[in-house]
Amino acid sequence: MLDLTPYLPQLLVAWTAYIIAVASPGPAVLAIIATSIAQGRKAGLALAFGVLSGSYTWAMLTASGLSALIRTYGQAIVFLKVAGACYLFWLAYNALKAAMRGDAPKAALGVPLQMPLKKLYLKGLGIHLTNPKAIFAWIMLVSLGMPDGAPVAVTAAFIGGCMLIGLVIFCGFAIVFSLSPVHRAYLRSRRVIESLMAGFFAFAGLKLLTTRL
Repeated sequence: MLDLTPYLPQLLVAWTAYIIAVASPGPAVLAIIATSIAQGRKAGLALAFGVLSGSYTWAMLTASGLSALIRTYGQAIVFLKVAGACYLFWLAYNALKAAMRGDAPKAALGVPLQMPLKKLYLKGLGIHLTNPKAIFAWIMLVSLGMPDGAPVAVTAAFIGGCMLIGLVIFCGFAIVFSLSPVHRAYLRSRRVIESLMAGFFAFAGLKLLTTRL
């Protein structure tokens, strides 16, 4: 069995960077929060698992040599950048449409407006897979946590630790923001919250288009 002790200092630095990255407000975190508040715990968890699956996908691809592929096919990142911005604009449109809706019959009764869990999972997956910044974040994390020539066990420990951290943080957001007092507060200010979400997604999409990656 491989002794990971010599690699622990580097792994701890990378895991700390990952905690900061996933806990910072961004499209994925705010989508989990908004979904949990509006639709309840199961909906928030479904979206959180979608985001986590997207993160795991980029982690595996990066550990398998994605950075070399990016250098070879740089145009793919440009395409992904445009696709990610379009997806964020679509989320902004849906949030704005919800904000402009004058009535919310089920919400008025205290019943969350539910989307199919599968659709919410795919939404979370789409948010992360169409975010090219996630790719570069993972390239940075892999360079921090996996020194050149590191055994496969170190790679497994690094990615496994990140996935456990992501599971706790993303699901924690979903659970906390699905609590009844938070949901009642959402009902009182639904249109304001949806409007703010629309503005944030539109801003994030515009920033993604104009930022050099």
